[in-house]
Amino acid sequence: LDLYVPAEPAQALCLYLHGGGWRLGSRSDGPGTARSWAPSFFERVATMGLAVASLDYRLSGEAVFPAQLEDVSAAAGFLARERASFGVATPRTVAWGVSAGGHLAAMLALTAPEPPVDAVVCWYTPADLAALSGDVDQAGGHGDRGPDSREAQLIGAPLDERPDLAEAASPVRFAHSGAPPFLLVHGTADDLVPIRQSERLADALIAAGSPATIDLVEGASHMFPELGEDATTEVILRSVGFLLDEVGQAAHAP
Repeated sequence: LDLYVPAEPAQALCLYLHGGGWRLGSRSDGPGTARSWAPSFFERVATMGLAVASLDYRLSGEAVFPAQLEDVSAAAGFLARERASFGVATPRTVAWGVSAGGHLAAMLALTAPEPPVDAVVCWYTPADLAALSGDVDQAGGHGDRGPDSREAQLIGAPLDERPDLAEAASPVRFAHSGAPPFLLVHGTADDLVPIRQSERLADALIAAGSPATIDLVEGASHMFPELGEDATTEVILRSVGFLLDEVGQAAHAP
């Protein structure tokens, strides 16, 4: 992991998880067009009040699920024990993931009891693996349920052969009362991971009695390539603002 600590005391530690379809990417990758920013996406977010721990996790070519979640959980546990020695005094933890990383952020927040996650931001996140290819078809894309699909490579089998594994790797199956607040950011023109995936997760969380909000980015497709730096920064500011607001409310809760 790489850790970016703000000059002022951090208001929360943010676990950041990169995208790449579970088979590509690394902890150095910011989201979408922010990947090449200088100062980096991570440095900019740190100036907003979050200490950012950008994590690597095993990709699907190396290990199948739940290895990725195990890696993220191990990193979260390590940071819970050692954060003070790295200059992060706050006990508050939030998670932020994009695409495949959003899937892992959601799984961490919904399935790992320790350390607890206070709030979650997911950008264009796969949330129901069994339904993803159908959602892609309905959005005008080309769904793939075969062995070479990203989802099949994640679970180690075609979805129709192992629906149990697809279910075990789907955040929608783990929505429960008492889950942390979720902000689900999604482009309205996304046909790779359609907005219906965020809607499915929001519906499941709300049905369980937990808060979830969908933030639509009009005209944006997967990874928001249509957005310039200013527009991308605005989405980032909304995401950081959500996390800081939720952390502030949690800190003042009885």
